[in-house]
Amino acid sequence: MIGAITTGLFGQPLPPTITVDFLVVAGGGGTGGNGTSGGGGAGGLRSSVSPTGGGGTAETALSITPSTNYTVTVGAGGAGSSTNAGSAGNNSVFATVTSTGGGYSVVNGNAGNGGSGGGGGGSGGVGGSGTANQGYAGGTNQASGGGAGGVGQASAFNGTNKAGVGVNNSITGTSVGYAGGGNAGGSQGNTSYGGGNGEYAAGGNNATDGTANRGGGAGGFWTTTGTGKSGGSGVVILKYPDTKTITIGGGLTGSTAAPSGGYKVTTITAGTGNVSWV
Repeated sequence: MIGAITTGLFGQPLPPTITVDFLVVAGGGGTGGNGTSGGGGAGGLRSSVSPTGGGGTAETALSITPSTNYTVTVGAGGAGSSTNAGSAGNNSVFATVTSTGGGYSVVNGNAGNGGSGGGGGGSGGVGGSGTANQGYAGGTNQASGGGAGGVGQASAFNGTNKAGVGVNNSITGTSVGYAGGGNAGGSQGNTSYGGGNGEYAAGGNNATDGTANRGGGAGGFWTTTGTGKSGGSGVVILKYPDTKTITIGGGLTGSTAAPSGGYKVTTITAGTGNVSWV
């Protein structure tokens, strides 16, 4: 027996859906200033290609209806602050998938929760918690921020308190690291890495912003004056059959790579707007 055909208005068959794989990374958390700050937490990471953050398995690709608008938002990184606490990163969205912005870090006190948690500040400051299947917690006691691939370490003030590492993802055809946490200010001996490259953002006098479009947490300063660093912006990357064409709506900044292996890959790096396919 032949099954019923799904129909739309006036009994016409609906067009077949399009399978779209995704990587959605939120903005990383910023760090506090005017003191020795913890490291910022990385933005949450969700993906249907390679593992998600927080030790989760790959999610199911979305079934997209042609000629239908789907919301995309690329979350900005949280700003650094000249006061005790930085700002949390902003969420990134594709259709029904939302990744949570990274937790902020502080000079003194408990850090913010997020996709990955910020590093706690001062003596006994508690790290922020991560979000399930997106990222890990930050460390406690002048500590580094969590990353999509690991927990931030508590401070030893000797250059060894590395932030949580990121997660590698191959949706573009090349393995790239995303959503690494930021090192605490007490880790001033560490080599400088941009948070979100699969490693961590540097802490200390050479503290860096999180890496743009990788969702990295910001590094914390080892200083008594100055403004903290900003988290890296997020990214939304979409992979779909090369027989289909995407429209990137106004308000979004993005580009589509040349077809390869039967697929197209579109990378959206900023903004809020709609995408659709035909």
